Formats: sequence, C-alpha cells, structure tokens
Amino acid sequence: MSDVGPLLKHWRNARRLSQLALSTEAAVSLRHLCFVETGRANPSRAMVLRLAEVLDVPLRERNALLLSAGFAPVYQESELDAPELAAVRGALETILRQQEPFPALVVDRSWDIRHTNAAAVRFFDLLRGGRTTAPPGPANVLRRMFHPDGVRPHVANWQEVAEALVRRVRREAIGGVTDERAQRILEEVLSYPGVPASLRSLDTSAPLLPIVPIRYALGERRFDYFSTVTTLGTPQDVTLQELRIECFFPVDDETRAAAHELAGSDVHNGRTGP
Repeated sequence: MSDVGPLLKHWRNARRLSQLALSTEAAVSLRHLCFVETGRANPSRAMVLRLAEVLDVPLRERNALLLSAGFAPVYQESELDAPELAAVRGALETILRQQEPFPALVVDRSWDIRHTNAAAVRFFDLLRGGRTTAPPGPANVLRRMFHPDGVRPHVANWQEVAEALVRRVRREAIGGVTDERAQRILEEVLSYPGVPASLRSLDTSAPLLPIVPIRYALGERRFDYFSTVTTLGTPQDVTLQELRIECFFPVDDETRAAAHELAGSDVHNGRTGP
C-alpha cells in the first residue's frame, strides 16, 4: 500500500481540519477519506490533487504526495535563470525598481537573497561601513540578521525582530514552505555568539504580528522601516511559488529623506544599479 495516507493526515492536522470538514469541502466520502488516511484504500491521482488543493498544500509537497501515491509529479521546478522564466524575471526587476529609493529583496524558500534593488545595495553597504568580513555562505536573510558581522549590531530592536523571524521560519516549516536547509540555517544562526538561548524555546503558536518595524542605527543616524512580503499569485512552477518579494517602507520622514539622500549620492557618484 502507498504511504500517501499519513501525509494527507499530516496536512489535514496542519490545517486544523477534521475528516468530516475535509471530506465535505473536497466532496469526498468520509468513509473513503478515512480508508485513504489509514492505508486501507489508494486514492486516485485526481483525488490526491483535489485534497491537496483544499488543504492548500504547497506545490513541492503536492509533488511529494503524488509520488507517495505512485503517480508522477505534475508541477515543474525551474531554475530562476531558465529562459522560460524570462517574463517572470522581468516582472521581478520591475517591482524592485518601482520600490526605489527604498530597499527591496527577492528571497527563496531557504531565505537566500536571489535579487535586490539598488536601494538595498546602497543601504546594506552603508551599514557594512567598508568591513570586509561577512556572514558565511551565500547572502541569506537569517545569517545577515543573526551573525555578528551582519546587520545585527545596527538593529536597535534586534530581539523583537529576531523573535519574529524565528517564529516565522518555524511556522512556515509547519506549513511546508521552508526546506530542510532553512531549518539547518536557523539552527546555525541560533548558535551564533550573543544570540539568547531563549530564542530556541519560543512559543510558535503565538499569533504573528502583521508588521514588525525594523529600527536601524548607524552612529547618530536612524533608519526606521517596516516591510511587506509579496508572493506570486497562482503559480504553476515550484520555484515561483517559493519566491517572496520583501519591500521596505519608511516609517517616518527622517528615514524617507535619508533614502532619497543615499539615492542622490549614488547618482552623483555614477552608480545607478545594484
């Protein structure tokens, strides 16, 4: 028998649905759903896809469900630089440019930074202040926020931001968004010097705040931002579904003016892009 039943039960529990609620919404017999979850019946390909749709299972995990039921995956996973994603890359670049002169990033499921706009390069170069040391590995939001050589020394409300990030990574792991690499990176950054041990035992069931301001400080200068996260709607490609666009917006006029000033200095120095 296939092992798709326990996986479907996992997703049903993760979405906090009873068997009755799922069977009703998916128009599947309660008896048959029970047999599928316990391994007494094998679901059809169409049923797996229908249950996955109702449970809002990420595309990568839908492929895993199909494989566990003995069917071929149906969702493609492309490289971001693949020719067929040229239109998507153009759309992402447009969004990043439109966010100028405020920072914007494109991150993947492992929290690696895949693209940035010129404002993000300007701002994080300013915080680096000419330092040649950097967090290990590819540019990654978690490492950048937690590592002593990242932005951590310049985040005035670092504890608040760190708690929100940890909760978000762990909550997304339950929802099937992040991967094992993201979990390994989280464990890595929680072991960095100066990171409080209390972050390891956070209550991930607590409600996430819709907006967590990030207050940066560099000497006497202050930069207060909040961020929004955008995902691509109804993607049919695993890679695209897992991309997130994080745009930073100024909280006050001082931050807004500082961003315009940094942009002006780049133009004056002949720098116009990342």
